[in-house]
Amino acid sequence: MPLRRRKDGWTIKRQCEFLACHYLTGNVSAAAKAAGMSRMSAYRLRRRRDAASFAHAWDAELTPPGEGWIKSEVDWRKVTSEELFRRIDVGLVAPLIHRGKVCAERRKADDSALLRLLKRLDTANARSSEEEPGA
Repeated sequence: MPLRRRKDGWTIKRQCEFLACHYLTGNVSAAAKAAGMSRMSAYRLRRRRDAASFAHAWDAELTPPGEGWIKSEVDWRKVTSEELFRRIDVGLVAPLIHRGKVCAERRKADDSALLRLLKRLDTANARSSEEEPGA
């Protein structure tokens, strides 16, 4: 979840460090300390409306493997095309963990956003071709 730039804030790397450490330890205080943040600021970030992806990642890492899917809170019908373009540009962030610490972050394409945008554009083109006279 990219947030506004702040040197001492919750950067993407700090979010990844928190989630990785929390996954390994199950302890919010230890994970926040490993990320260089406070326990309360982690809970504040989790409650923020614009940080829903952080809360979703937190919930997903708490779900044991094989225990089912975490329901996405995103209603894709309400996501704007501009937001889909932003998701395609930014991509998804995956932490690279070495010896229990986040050593780097890897970005990969958000294929689901691309496919949703293509479907939306295809539907819009089909509608416009139906409305054209003589087509």
